[in-house]
Amino acid sequence: MCVAVASGLFDAAINYVWNATVIELREKVRRFGISVVPQLLDDNNFDESKLLDMKDNELINLCLKINLIGEDDFFFLQQCRDTRNNFSVAHPAAGTVDEDEFLAFLSRCRKHGLVQNHNLQGVDTKAFLTAIKSGTFKQDQSAEWERRLGDTFDAQRELLFGTLHGIYCDPNSEEHARQNARAICSAFADSFSPKTASALVDRHQDYKAKGDDVRSKASLDFFEKIKRLDLLGDAEVHAIITNACNGLMQVHNAFDNFYNEPPFAERLREIVDGQGVPPTAQVSFVEAVVTCATGNPYGVSRAAVPDYNAMIESFSPKEIEIMLGLPKSSTVVGNRIRENASCEKRFRAKVALIKEASVPTKAKALYGKWSPK
Repeated sequence: MCVAVASGLFDAAINYVWNATVIELREKVRRFGISVVPQLLDDNNFDESKLLDMKDNELINLCLKINLIGEDDFFFLQQCRDTRNNFSVAHPAAGTVDEDEFLAFLSRCRKHGLVQNHNLQGVDTKAFLTAIKSGTFKQDQSAEWERRLGDTFDAQRELLFGTLHGIYCDPNSEEHARQNARAICSAFADSFSPKTASALVDRHQDYKAKGDDVRSKASLDFFEKIKRLDLLGDAEVHAIITNACNGLMQVHNAFDNFYNEPPFAERLREIVDGQGVPPTAQVSFVEAVVTCATGNPYGVSRAAVPDYNAMIESFSPKEIEIMLGLPKSSTVVGNRIRENASCEKRFRAKVALIKEASVPTKAKALYGKWSPK
């Protein structure tokens, strides 16, 4: 290329630059994984020889399909291909190019074909699913698969996350496979793309529409375990939270409650952690947490106190208002606060966990009344 440019043969230089670009695009496919490409294209005949036989246009289209290049790269590379076909020595030239045209061509080939900061690598789907189903992941094994999923492109991740959700919801899946699937999804849950989130919710709704109660319940558990209940509608989140609150209250009012409360309190905290409680569930939520945190005349479940405190500290302004109104209510906790000095003292201690700045204006007077004296 340099010799051709020095000689003023820009049509030859264009051909050399384009050949280098095509070679690099093939290398990108190889680095991505030739064995992975058939899994994405549903073409079991794709191999090294087919890659070498591909026309330039087919190669560029392949790179776009597997996300090795973006839409803008595809557009400019196709322009460069047209330039090479019409203004290089590869074919009878339709005209001539000068140094400015050549530099523009070179710059586009370099930017959109020859250079890329990070070369994506595809995940071998068969190997991945075999590993998921073979046994419980070790820490380094899980970290390696998370790295590989992080290095592939969005479309393949979306496909694999949907598959993992299906494994978790399948009643025939072994427990280690379900836990592996959940663990991998949990690692990416906070960064799900909109398409991934939409696809998972669609699967969940399909289970409900078909009346598949087993898979629907498992799917609900999946969203809860990866802490993405926010993807579901308020009605479903309401049901999950109120059921957890009812379970906690039943244990609290039953025999040996001090011993049995902690796991129920921990589960409720895990459900609401990092997401808002729907307005329709706030009363049940606040009443359950404050009732158990205040305890009964005999005391409180000490092992569950950290969970109760954490939930109270995260109360929204509306939930704080509900809490401060409980002493005058006809609820169990309201009666205990009014009738038992120990319960009143513990309630005041819980009010002290609330930051004054979070208290809504209309509840300021009650906050002042129930703050520790």
